[in-house]
Amino acid sequence: MVVSIRDVAAAASVSVGTVSNVLNRPSKVAPATVERVQRAIDELGFVRNDAARQLRVGRSRSIGLVVLDAGNPFFADVARGAEARADEADMAVLLGNADEDAQRETRYLDLFLEQRVNGVLITPADDDTRRLARLRDAGTPVILVDREVPGSGFSSVSVDDVEGGFLAASHLLAAGRRRVMFLGGPRSIRQVADRLEGARRAVDAVDGATLQVVEMPALTVLHGRAAGLEVLERATGERPDAIFAANDLLAVGAIQALSILSGVRIPDDIALIGYDDIDFAASTIVPLSSIRQPATLIGYTAVDLLLSELDDPHGDHERNVRFQPELVVRESTSG
Repeated sequence: MVVSIRDVAAAASVSVGTVSNVLNRPSKVAPATVERVQRAIDELGFVRNDAARQLRVGRSRSIGLVVLDAGNPFFADVARGAEARADEADMAVLLGNADEDAQRETRYLDLFLEQRVNGVLITPADDDTRRLARLRDAGTPVILVDREVPGSGFSSVSVDDVEGGFLAASHLLAAGRRRVMFLGGPRSIRQVADRLEGARRAVDAVDGATLQVVEMPALTVLHGRAAGLEVLERATGERPDAIFAANDLLAVGAIQALSILSGVRIPDDIALIGYDDIDFAASTIVPLSSIRQPATLIGYTAVDLLLSELDDPHGDHERNVRFQPELVVRESTSG
């Protein structure tokens, strides 16, 4: 039998309106009454009809989160941070995996709009923010995650990826490396383009240093391994003496090809650094140097910005929170 709000009201000897206030505005109800109603809810096993509530108030208690790649542990940590802050606000996070596909991203945005989410957190698959602007203009707040678009009207949480790319390449150059390879994904992904820009700045400042760019279709372990195998096909003198991978997954794949499938010594022959400092970067066969991002804090802060917009829907909301990356040195660059 489905327990209704009227059953709860009868069991607690209060009005239906009082039960509604306990569920939605408990601060307006005397503590003793809240306790009595809650006891009735627990005893009867009442579960609120959130779909009906959405029809009344126009919003659910959920937040949509669209990430570039749910298989990347970096985004798993972002989601963990977002869930922690949403839970504090009695909300839930609905996760969508765009898989680096703008059309797939749009389908998730449409789905979240149908679900009447309170707002959307998103790492866009490209630089086209028109779809997001339409969503915002229709009344659904949008927060950019791991991306900043100044002057767009969107609040954002990001890391200075140009500085991160500069740190990574500078570290390799300081170790005496001069033939640097940038192993990236599609440059339509803003993070990849920014990390490459930072690496170029570092290499251009050092006489005799060169930067080769290898662009893979996606930022995955398999594509990193394919790039590593391509390096192995080159004559020894034509190989890079250092690789900067645009994320740790690419770096792990490259390590598998270079260190496990051949006799290349890391870092003696080829030094290698990744980006994100995901949890298992320290436990690869050659512990991986990386550029650390505060992934969990990024997710937490994004929800915080969203809640601020919900509290003041007509305010000037463009706030851009930018964290600084951190170089983490391990054996893959320091033998």
